[in-house]
Amino acid sequence: MARIAFIGLGNMGSGMAANLVRAGHEVHAYDLNAEAVKALEAKGATGAASLAEAVRGAKAVVTMLPAGKHVRSVYEGEDGILNLAEPDAILMDCSTIDVDSARHVASEAEKKGMAFVDAPVSGGVAAAEGGTLTFMVGGSEENVEKARPYLADMGKAVIRAGDAGAGQAAKICNNMLLAIHMIGTCEAINLAQKLGLDAQNFFDIASKASGQCWSLTSYCPVPGPVPAAPSNRDYKPGFAAPMMLKDLRLAMDAAGSVEASTPMGKRAENLYTAFTEAGGDDLDFSGIIKMLRGEIGEKP
Repeated sequence: MARIAFIGLGNMGSGMAANLVRAGHEVHAYDLNAEAVKALEAKGATGAASLAEAVRGAKAVVTMLPAGKHVRSVYEGEDGILNLAEPDAILMDCSTIDVDSARHVASEAEKKGMAFVDAPVSGGVAAAEGGTLTFMVGGSEENVEKARPYLADMGKAVIRAGDAGAGQAAKICNNMLLAIHMIGTCEAINLAQKLGLDAQNFFDIASKASGQCWSLTSYCPVPGPVPAAPSNRDYKPGFAAPMMLKDLRLAMDAAGSVEASTPMGKRAENLYTAFTEAGGDDLDFSGIIKMLRGEIGEKP
């Protein structure tokens, strides 16, 4: 077991850090939100009053932050992780950020002879709490293998996507696909019900036919068929709509940088923009079915 610094205790980070504690690691946690730190202390972690205090002596550092600018700020500069961490520590950024920022931090770490990987996650809050996340990891084979034991204590799968930045590339492509699938699933269920089909009956058919997809069978956007889905909790977020919109914008920025054609991805971005602006900003991303039904905002 190792001493681990965990930076960023939001909805995802709190569950991930708690799993490291449960795995027997000595977790030193830091977040600007003192209440989040106290909550993790109650689960066995040690709270840190500063970034330097959390990182000091750690063999592994995990960061889970909102955006690329936050990641750069925390890693770089005189008071950043790259100057504070132990030379042999493995640095793992699990945030979902732009590919360029991930590659930049990896380059800066390499200059200092430090091991860094970008390791964004898939699975949402429930998977973060349950330790069933999937990690998409970018970095050298050596660095990924160094990170693997720690990531494995927080997830069910750790997959190397390629070199630095590849984890972020895989994440934004995956979530663009997820957004498109979810919108299509919502449209199909909405149409089925308007044509007189029962939601459970349609689920039983589509889940065993060519329309089967994760958005239907694991995260069904209407109450009933999948008890664990947010649709059964008034769309309380497992993966909040604004987070999906953030990932779609990252995907569209990346698509523009390499001149990739993503018309469905762009349409998904537009729809999630409309959804969040219409009042869906505090709902799960599957709650977009409420906009398609005209329950909030205007029908597309």
